[in-house]
Amino acid sequence: MRNLPLAIIVIAQLLGASIWFSVNGVALPLADAIDLDGTGLGLLTISVQLGFIVGTITIATTGLADRFLASHVFFVSAVLGALINAAFVLVADVFWLAMMTRFLTGFCLAGIYPLGMKLVVSWTPKYAGAALAWLVGMLTLGTALPHLLRGVTFALPWQWPVLMASALALIAGLMILWLGTGPHLPGPARGGRPWDGLLAFRFRNFRAASLAYFGHCWELYALWTLVPFLVARELTRLGMDGLWLPWLAFAIIALGMPGCVIGGRLSRRWTSFNVARWSLIISGSLCLVYPLLGGLSPALLMLLLIIWGLTVVTDSPQFSALASATAPRERLGGSLAIMNAIGFAMTLPAIAITMHFWEAQGLYVLWWLLPGPVLGLIAFHRMNRGELREI
Repeated sequence: MRNLPLAIIVIAQLLGASIWFSVNGVALPLADAIDLDGTGLGLLTISVQLGFIVGTITIATTGLADRFLASHVFFVSAVLGALINAAFVLVADVFWLAMMTRFLTGFCLAGIYPLGMKLVVSWTPKYAGAALAWLVGMLTLGTALPHLLRGVTFALPWQWPVLMASALALIAGLMILWLGTGPHLPGPARGGRPWDGLLAFRFRNFRAASLAYFGHCWELYALWTLVPFLVARELTRLGMDGLWLPWLAFAIIALGMPGCVIGGRLSRRWTSFNVARWSLIISGSLCLVYPLLGGLSPALLMLLLIIWGLTVVTDSPQFSALASATAPRERLGGSLAIMNAIGFAMTLPAIAITMHFWEAQGLYVLWWLLPGPVLGLIAFHRMNRGELREI
């Protein structure tokens, strides 16, 4: 029973995150149905990211992240996100309305992901790196979930997986409403200034952890957006049926979940700092070498994608653990929301660039992701290791 709250939170995160990439899971049939090119699909993804950024800034600057119970904010966000995501199927053929629904879906996700982190800390303050690893792992699995939903409904219209994702988000909201907020954080904050969440950047280690997280974000979501295209390339070279595409795309992204959990376990012995640093080194190396190996065996390329999917998000919960340990406790929700907002702002140009140049540059578009891990490693070298202790 001691671990029940964490189990409920991470399962709710899995279900709630399913609306994040719900459209990407049906990208190819959707593109055929409404005549979208790669740039159009990229804009739909960017709309979600932009909505998330605006949402996190809003809950941080208005104090919503700390003025109200995290469980209540999560519940309302999940319900509204589910309804808006479902509305996409009604307006998909009107591009500006489709972008608006994706923007608003992203806005609602700002009340799910950062508040999920706060809920974890409120229930499981000890070994935050390991606990947050489960949360981010489930976020990763939730991001992959639309590809699985597409796989099990391959013969059905593209609208089915999108509506199924909405149903899962509704269940997530109800789970968290039933659980409530844990006892290990101060109650709802009163007063304060709109930008109090930025005060955490005065602390050197929070600032360094955030900068490393920003570099990680530059790489992560652009790679996840490209995964179906990278898999489709290798399936074509192998002469395999397109039926395998959603299953393999799901598997590669979903491998980030066990990667996060393994990283969380390692963090208890090896510290969050070391787990995050080595994850950046591995994913950055793959950014560099993958395009150079593009002419080799498709099976080898698929193996590298599996390794990449396993390691690319392993560092994310460790950044959150480092940031949570060095941010002001009374403004933890706002601090994490601001960090998330800036980090996800980094995803916008990365997604736009890679999707725009995919057809022209092919695998070499992955070199655009390399600055992210490089920035992260530079930031880590600026941390004060003496203050981190066992983090």
